[in-house]
Amino acid sequence: MIDIFLRPELAADMAKQLLEPSALDIGLRSGLFLSGLRRTGKTTFLKNDLIPALEARGALVIYVDLWSDTQTSPVALVHAAVRKALNDLQSPTSTFMQRLRALRGVEVELGGFKLGFNVDALGEVGGVTLAEALTCVVDKAKADVVLLVDEVQHAITTDDGQQMMLALKAARDAINPRPKSPGYFLFIGTGSHRAMVNELTARRNQAFAGATNVAYPVLDSDYVAFWLKRLAADGLDNLPSLEVATDAFKTLGSRPEEFIRALRQLIHSPSLSAGADVLLPVIAATLRTAAADLELMKVEELGVLAQAIFARIASVDGETRGVFSSEAAGAYSTFVGREVRVEEVQPVANELLAANLIIRRGHGLYGVTDPFVQEIWRERQALLGKP
Repeated sequence: MIDIFLRPELAADMAKQLLEPSALDIGLRSGLFLSGLRRTGKTTFLKNDLIPALEARGALVIYVDLWSDTQTSPVALVHAAVRKALNDLQSPTSTFMQRLRALRGVEVELGGFKLGFNVDALGEVGGVTLAEALTCVVDKAKADVVLLVDEVQHAITTDDGQQMMLALKAARDAINPRPKSPGYFLFIGTGSHRAMVNELTARRNQAFAGATNVAYPVLDSDYVAFWLKRLAADGLDNLPSLEVATDAFKTLGSRPEEFIRALRQLIHSPSLSAGADVLLPVIAATLRTAAADLELMKVEELGVLAQAIFARIASVDGETRGVFSSEAAGAYSTFVGREVRVEEVQPVANELLAANLIIRRGHGLYGVTDPFVQEIWRERQALLGKP
């Protein structure tokens, strides 16, 4: 029995918005960025749902995972993926050409397309640029080309990566505004570092400033029901109710791995006779606390000033202002036990951002990246009698 929960309706809806946009969705052609917490099923959704849905509508999807090889630069990974797509266009037996031929029939050249440039020179000095290569792909295939970059935030960690993002924007601007373009270039970036993904569209100095940035739609009760049905099919009984299991899943931040770990502990617990609906919430709360401990430990490792800054942000519902104000520096001084100068705050706040512990939500506005880490922190402050 398959152990992957598929979301075909969500994927089909997203594919339609991207490839056949209404007047309200046309802005997606400027770029789409999906951000979500780690281990919430983003990559599984991309590979098993969204990419097949895009391909079913005739798009050529180029997928790159910037975490697939951390020893290789993001630029090299993207160039390699685009080169493969270009080579596929020239090969009559490639999967893409076979799919395109099935959709277009005799329109597609049996011997593959002739590109007229050296594919291996892509990105090299004097070689074809990304804009030229992608324009060629769109024009030859007469299809939409979707570049899907997973963990996209790594592209802006180097100057080369920044230049690559500008090159991809140039490709978008070269292809999409044409009045009779046979296809469009769509860029989708996803990432688990919400602060950095947010900056890709929020900061004016970024290539895709102003593009659409939305939260990844997390799994819900349908996913929970899938697993309860799966376990029942294995002959397991004394399972929790859907309502209790769904609440436990939410407690765990809608993270599939954590939920499956909780179910495994439940099934093998010597206390299961007490009732699954009684035991599962306890297991979920324990795992939730353990996961939050790992994040809060990162704050502690950054030092006491980092703890003071995090405390100021975490103690507020929604967004926090004035993180770098003189008043804030005075509060940090009380927390740290020494005078804290305003100029000391920014570097430490940057470390919290880099560690994905806080997120910049707008100019001067900050929040905690992971909501349930904030909840655990506030629960502990309440137990200590602190505001």
